[in-house]
Amino acid sequence: MRIEVVRAKLHRITVTEADLNYIGSITLDAELIEAADLVVGEKVQIVNCNNGERLETYVIEGSRGSGQVCLNGPAARRCQPGDIIIVIAYGSLELEEARGFKPNLVFPDTATNRLVP
Repeated sequence: MRIEVVRAKLHRITVTEADLNYIGSITLDAELIEAADLVVGEKVQIVNCNNGERLETYVIEGSRGSGQVCLNGPAARRCQPGDIIIVIAYGSLELEEARGFKPNLVFPDTATNRLVP
């Protein structure tokens, strides 16, 4: 049996932009993508700590070192600049493999979206 588990998470980052006129997705600073081991184009779940909204979208790469977190397209209606969000990526593992799996959890500075040394 296979189960879905959290494989990566960016915990409590701040939305910097919301672009309703974009075709969709979440734009993330390239450093955040790398730190969480996310893949450009990967499906992720966005959880908005301010309003409880949950949505699925995909990752696009933003400018490295910018702290950019931009919700694009329809997602821009569910997350606004200043909102605190969690970005979660899931993976499918065999049950026994999942028991010992450790996700990649990243806790950037919420005020700047920069990695904390």
